[in-house]
Amino acid sequence: MTTALNGRSVIVTGAGRGIGAAMAKAVAAAGGRLTIADIDGATAKEVAGEIRAAGGEAIGIQADVTSRAAVQAMIAAAVEAHGRLDVIFNNAGIAQTRPFLSITEEDWRRVMDVNGLGVLIGMQEAVKQFQSQGKDATGFGGRIVNTASIAGKQGYEPLAHYCASKFGVVALTQAAARAFGKDGISANAICPGVVATDMWKVIDKGFKDEGLTARDGEAFDGFAAGILLGRASVSEDLAGVAVFLASPASDYMTGQSLVVDGGMVFV
Repeated sequence: MTTALNGRSVIVTGAGRGIGAAMAKAVAAAGGRLTIADIDGATAKEVAGEIRAAGGEAIGIQADVTSRAAVQAMIAAAVEAHGRLDVIFNNAGIAQTRPFLSITEEDWRRVMDVNGLGVLIGMQEAVKQFQSQGKDATGFGGRIVNTASIAGKQGYEPLAHYCASKFGVVALTQAAARAFGKDGISANAICPGVVATDMWKVIDKGFKDEGLTARDGEAFDGFAAGILLGRASVSEDLAGVAVFLASPASDYMTGQSLVVDGGMVFV
């Protein structure tokens, strides 16, 4: 079965940088037609421009995934540009480091709004679009790919609310797989490990600010020390699995959360 996307229309949220940008570029190189969405519209347009410069097809738009109206507009833009929607990557997310007893209601709601509610809205609105299009002759009705984390498989104390949000992403993925398989819609998740991105800089700084580490990079290095393949991840390490999950090669797979962490968590 081929991993060529053959013109599938694909949205990637949080794709202005980091993992989202790397996955979007890989999917575009495999033949996908991309809608790059990010809270920072300028970075979304920049990544879309890079894809077009490489010979791909992409548009870039600003979108706040916690706003249903913004998500609806994002999907409408993808359909207008590419004729339909085939795949959505709900990748946008935030992180925050807080000791367990220091997590406030505001902290909880902020992380859950983006990482939980944002994924839920993206899934709901994508499913509505998929259902309106119907299944094709092969039974394909649409594809949901969510970015979870190894923090959706194991809880880490200074990141408890972040972990709870990513466990929630895994649960939403499984629930959607059960709910919409009859429509030919699959739902899977990717669980990255320790990835050298701006998000990990935020996490690492949080460890230092909370007095949990003494130097810049100490938390990152500590988490990465146990990786069996001997190095921390880079965003491009997620590219292959992203292409696989967007392509016909994964058509008989749903409800799964693929851990791509170099050998940190065994599940």
